[in-house]
Amino acid sequence: MGTDLLASGEASQSRWNAETDDTLLCVDVHDETNDVKSFTFVSPDRKHIAFDAGQYFMFELGLDREIDGRCYSISSSPHRRNAITITVKRVPGGKVSNWLHDNLKPDMAVKASGPLGKFMRPAAPKYLFLSGGSGITPVMSMVREMADTAPPVDVVFIHAGRTPKDFIFRSDLANLAERMKGLRLFLLPEDISNERSWPGLSGRISKEVLGMAVPDIAERIVMCCGPAPFMRAAKRLTCELGVPAQNYHEESFDALVIEDAPAPTMEAVEAKTFTVQFSKQGKSVEVSMDQTVLSCAKKAGVRIPSSCASGICGACKSKLVSGSVDMKHDGGIRQREIDAGFFLPCCSKPLSDLIIER
Repeated sequence: MGTDLLASGEASQSRWNAETDDTLLCVDVHDETNDVKSFTFVSPDRKHIAFDAGQYFMFELGLDREIDGRCYSISSSPHRRNAITITVKRVPGGKVSNWLHDNLKPDMAVKASGPLGKFMRPAAPKYLFLSGGSGITPVMSMVREMADTAPPVDVVFIHAGRTPKDFIFRSDLANLAERMKGLRLFLLPEDISNERSWPGLSGRISKEVLGMAVPDIAERIVMCCGPAPFMRAAKRLTCELGVPAQNYHEESFDALVIEDAPAPTMEAVEAKTFTVQFSKQGKSVEVSMDQTVLSCAKKAGVRIPSSCASGICGACKSKLVSGSVDMKHDGGIRQREIDAGFFLPCCSKPLSDLIIER
């Protein structure tokens, strides 16, 4: 009877609609390390928020009246449906991360959209989780989900950080490793000077470290997230150790990969070029109809916040004052935002001259 009542209660509670709901209420702020905090949010209407482990929300604070979207992965388990938690590292000079650390308090509301993203683990008998620094957040959600559902798991989790004191979720990870018999945890600090009694390995990920910790690495699905240098090393090393390309999955909001100009084929030479003006910065660039607005803008030094460069996160969302584009997004913008004149430069090619409010 209790289970039936619970199911009935969940069915009667309204659910978060990613297309129309856009406000979250902070209910808790928790220090993880000296420069990392976790923020927990609920729907103001107490709606259930359904998401998959590995997804993220985009937050838009509107600081200085600017479009300032930033993407933060959910670090909590998807089975805690009444709330989500994001874990944010303070970035020196970072407008949004510093504002969150210095100003966001319980009972404050913020604009947010999501869940977004496709960094979800496929079904598999064995996994290798690789994370560096704050890249642990989506992977932590996956581990917490496994702990909640208690499936038979075979997971090797290697988390790298600057020093032992910089490890996010250090005590939580130790508790999870105790509870989950199929989870093997390796914490890999680069420098142990602030904890000379560190009992484990130290240094950076390498063939030797991976070979010792994961001798059957070629048989595992790899889920990787972290800073760009860490990701490049992880991808190269796992490939060299026999992990098939289709078994390696990564997520990163560290930096935009700017596409190179296409080779000068006949079609490219004949492609029409349009003038794209950025009204607030007083700059204009020439963009051909076979290039994205963002790639050309970045090369010309135009400042546009960006993360995924593929139409998923929505961080580059901008107001299109005039002109038209061919936009092929992947969920990073809502239809009502498009109707209001916004677009994503990262996945949009011009169909005419443009004026953009940036």
